[in-house]
Amino acid sequence: MSETPAELPNPVIVKKYANRRLYNTESSSYITLDNLAEMVRENRDFVVYDAKSGEDITRSVLTQIIVEEEGKGRAMLPTNFLRQLIGFYGDNMQSVVPRYLEQAMSSFAKQQETMRAAMQKTAAAFLPPGMEDVGRKNMAMMERAMTLFTPFYKEGESKPGDEVNEYHEEILSLRAEVERLQQQLAMARAKPKRGE
Repeated sequence: MSETPAELPNPVIVKKYANRRLYNTESSSYITLDNLAEMVRENRDFVVYDAKSGEDITRSVLTQIIVEEEGKGRAMLPTNFLRQLIGFYGDNMQSVVPRYLEQAMSSFAKQQETMRAAMQKTAAAFLPPGMEDVGRKNMAMMERAMTLFTPFYKEGESKPGDEVNEYHEEILSLRAEVERLQQQLAMARAKPKRGE
């Protein structure tokens, strides 16, 4: 279901003016950092340019969004991680860190998708007809809860990619348990009631 590069829409062009206002050229309207954060959550790509110089300032605007989210009490980045990250600036490892973080987040997103799919498949077996909407709302709530976890780890702990096999085994175990329960339920329904 992922889009191929040819099917991806062009990124939205956003201009940032000296008065710090953001202008969405696609919708011809002024927007806020909250609007940009929502676009990120919707996987809608955008590029932010300084209106005067034409410089691409997307990275600094994304950083602003993170700072604002952290300031709203939605803190997700641990203090020690932030200190470690700052320590890498100017270090000879600075060039390696972005690639590592990108791979770690990609791995985490794949694990999250695997868990979401497994939970959806497991939950669907127990939902009575008409309860799909409730199930979707519960899945959305679980997805929001999953975003609270970070893929960063302390030295000595397992790496994010090392947990994939554990999740896979747990998913297989859960599926086997669901199948066993479904068989028991089917057998219980098939047994004739006393007096029949």
